[in-house]
Amino acid sequence: MSLLHRPDRPRVAIIGGGIIGMAIGWRLAQGGASVDIFDRASAGQGATRAAAGMLAAGVEAEPGEQRLLPLCLESQARWPGFAAELEALTGMQVGLRTEGTLVVASTRDEVELLRSNYEFQRGLGLDLVWLSGAAAKEKEPFLNPRTAAGVFSAKDGQVDNRLAAAALRVALERTGARLHEGVDVTGLDVQGGRATGVVLGDRVVPADSVVLAAGAWSRLVPGQASPPPVRPVKGQMMSLAMDPANPLLSHVVWAPKCYLVPRADGTLIIGATTEEKGFDAQMTAGGVLALLDAAWRALPGVEELPVKEMWVGHRPGCRDDAPILGPAAGLEGLVLATGHHRNGILLAPLTADAIADLVLTGRVDPHIAPFGAGRFDAARAA
Repeated sequence: MSLLHRPDRPRVAIIGGGIIGMAIGWRLAQGGASVDIFDRASAGQGATRAAAGMLAAGVEAEPGEQRLLPLCLESQARWPGFAAELEALTGMQVGLRTEGTLVVASTRDEVELLRSNYEFQRGLGLDLVWLSGAAAKEKEPFLNPRTAAGVFSAKDGQVDNRLAAAALRVALERTGARLHEGVDVTGLDVQGGRATGVVLGDRVVPADSVVLAAGAWSRLVPGQASPPPVRPVKGQMMSLAMDPANPLLSHVVWAPKCYLVPRADGTLIIGATTEEKGFDAQMTAGGVLALLDAAWRALPGVEELPVKEMWVGHRPGCRDDAPILGPAAGLEGLVLATGHHRNGILLAPLTADAIADLVLTGRVDPHIAPFGAGRFDAARAA
């Protein structure tokens, strides 16, 4: 394990090698920092690999999450530039697609809920279009013939999260950052009330700053004065194999109880359950049944498709479903970038820019200011 660095460069240790940790590491290395990223398993193979890669700031906007919307919209707007820069540096594609996202409904109750969500989202200023069932089926001819209504969001799209993670690995190497996999960070080195490095068993790796980006495992890292209130939220997902020359679907489609994400290679991702079961990693018959039933009701042709893969992921959830971004409470030198829940892929560009800037300059980007760890203390005191 090489930990070489120049003494004139700020040393940063990042705990967690998902898309958040790798993107931050890339930006920090670009900014002149000496960067070491430590992942307990394989980088990009946890929640990052399990995701569907949707960039859905519009159709995912929900009541109670209005404060999160500007953060999501800003990061969504940064994805084209982020992707282009990553592709130019590495020569690798990341599968960014911008043809829009469709939400569909069939029954009367589903249409009423869709209309309510549409009116709420339009009230937030989002650029969404109401579609009749016939108009929705013009966009996607293989939808259930009973599709009664739809909402189209032209600005929502997708990126192939697995390709993006692979490209980030190469970008880290080309900018001089070091990625250490299969390494357990067993604690923080703390001196005088400040995080001064990370502990790897019987050794300490010194650092001027430590970034905690360990997703659902973030609160389990020992040595924190106030561990972030992040928990694992289990999600079961699967993929089917479409004919890439004649796919059943070309847009991301949100249907009642599932979403469907088509890839350029013909892969059709179906997700995702939401379960409070800790770090349980078992696929269940009930989970698979729920996914396939919901997908079949929206897109009947899926019953003819071969099953390609099934997997479980653990989203890093917080009580308010928003990330924790900024300085850690009670411990100088520790910066938090965790709790992204279902928005880790979407928020990667902005999180990387803002956290790298915070580490290098001490400035808290106004976009992330409302999402510091202190908001939970304020909520308890209220």
